Amino acid sequence: MEMESQKMRDLKGENHPIPSDQDVSVDWRGRPSNPTFHGGMRAAVFVLGMQTFEIMAIAAVGNNLITYLINEMHFSLSKSANIVTNFVGTVFLLALLGGFLSDSYLGSFWTLLIFGFVELSGFILLSVQAHVPQLKPPQCNMLLIRNNNEHECVEAKGVKALIFFVALYLVAIGSGCVKPNLIAHGADQFSTSSQNPSQSKSLSKYFNTAYLAFSIGELIALTLIVWIQTHSGMDVGFGVSAAVMAFGLIILVAGIFYYKNKPPQGPIFIPILQVFVAALLKRKQVCPSNSHTIHHKVALSSQSHSPNLIPTQKFRFLDKACIKSQDGETKESPWRLCTPNQVEQVKILVSLVPIFACTIIFNTILAQLQTFSVQQGSLMNTQLTKSFHIPPASLQSIPYIMLIFIVPLYDTFFVPFARKFTGHTSGISPLKRIGFGLFLSTFSMVAAALMEKRRRDLAVNSNETISIFWITPQFLIFGLSEMFTAVGLIEFFYKQSVKGMQAFLTAMTYCSYSFGFYLSSLLVSLVNKITSSSSNGGWLHENNLNKDRLDLFYWLLAALSLLNFFNYLFWSTWFDEHPSLSEKLQHDDNPRGVEDHHIYNFNSSKNNVDDYVL
Repeated sequence: MEMESQKMRDLKGENHPIPSDQDVSVDWRGRPSNPTFHGGMRAAVFVLGMQTFEIMAIAAVGNNLITYLINEMHFSLSKSANIVTNFVGTVFLLALLGGFLSDSYLGSFWTLLIFGFVELSGFILLSVQAHVPQLKPPQCNMLLIRNNNEHECVEAKGVKALIFFVALYLVAIGSGCVKPNLIAHGADQFSTSSQNPSQSKSLSKYFNTAYLAFSIGELIALTLIVWIQTHSGMDVGFGVSAAVMAFGLIILVAGIFYYKNKPPQGPIFIPILQVFVAALLKRKQVCPSNSHTIHHKVALSSQSHSPNLIPTQKFRFLDKACIKSQDGETKESPWRLCTPNQVEQVKILVSLVPIFACTIIFNTILAQLQTFSVQQGSLMNTQLTKSFHIPPASLQSIPYIMLIFIVPLYDTFFVPFARKFTGHTSGISPLKRIGFGLFLSTFSMVAAALMEKRRRDLAVNSNETISIFWITPQFLIFGLSEMFTAVGLIEFFYKQSVKGMQAFLTAMTYCSYSFGFYLSSLLVSLVNKITSSSSNGGWLHENNLNKDRLDLFYWLLAALSLLNFFNYLFWSTWFDEHPSLSEKLQHDDNPRGVEDHHIYNFNSSKNNVDDYVL
């Protein structure tokens, strides 16, 4: 009977032993999860479903928002472009808030649920405003504006503008906090233990599948929902986004019994701050000349089973946080004495910053494809058949049509093939994947500049309107670039992250989008100011692209992208130049590189600090 009771407890996930090197996870009731029932691809499918519908909802709004701002809210082209880029930038900046709340207090599932409803409320309010005439300025055609003030359109102001921005930023808050937790919660369904290489391969497959789900959501948004917005009105389009988001939340909740949930760790920044404070207070101390040997002895003496306590040679000034006071008897505060494991975690975080920064220009290019490229398309021949015209916002669906075929082929054929030569679970390392994507993005802007020059010359000199399909190369090249860069960046950050900070560091990858879109707004303003003269308002000053010099702006972005690529080569080489001894030992024992990431636990700082001193 006792054996039967024990067996039943194991099946329910009770009394299940959790190895010390694995991530602690619980089920929806807070009990230890059962690896035979919880997690895996079965659980991740529900998260992927939510991701597909969430991106479907917000992409339909964000990618066609500039058209709504110009035609119905009557903002100028440059102001509308800045509103869009600031909105998208805010979405991704708020990802940091979502990651922090998830890792510290709520956990990824509850963060998804709470802020999913916040996002839903924003979609509903947008739909209401777009439907009620009293909440919008009087109708007019922005393309027919004359110099006479009697014919000018009235820009949305006062209460009307307030309602719009409240709705828009409810969507921003909700989506920003949802996005990083979708990726992190899905990835949490797979074990990160170095003793389970099959789970590492499944995790790599999940990241590619997540991008496939993203591509499918984007494709449907940019075709079906944008078509609804164009032909049935933005109020119906916003309503469809609300319905789609609601359905995504239902799918998320449906998987609650299958999820492995990472418990929140408490304030995640405290151990980080402790290292910097302790290193600052002991800045006059001298670090030992051979920190590898000393730290290795410390790790053994503390009976630690993790080789990750062995430090890198980078940022050695932080090692001073581990030096014990001279008397050797006084028990020091965690704000004056930290563990070597704590210090190594902080070194990882600091080392990620240059890699993160190198993706900002990449996302500045993405901002152009969601703003100015849509306006380019509106001035081109959009006729596909006698009765069907391609909505300009649907142009961005072009790369996703390609990607829904390329991503499965990449994961099914290229990754196993490359793995035979590299031994890497992802086929090629995330750093190399990011670099290749950054290199391709330059050619996207080159194609955009050449096409815009041709379009503008024919429109101005010959009054000829070229086909909208001339714009496809810039979208195709960037779509392929994004497949490499975006997935590589998320995989790299998640696998290099310290334990308990997966959601926050995943949020950092989204924060790169934010800085990219903010930089786009800044560049537009700077370019207009620098290129303006007494007779010319600047490259992007006019509301008419036939008068602006968008092609020159694209050439500028191409040059910045190429410089950024060489900058990335330097920092990615620097990142791998001095791997920790723990990584070297692992590669020596496992030359095929079956497992390519290490988990560092901030919670080790809660141990007795007297056991971890120099």
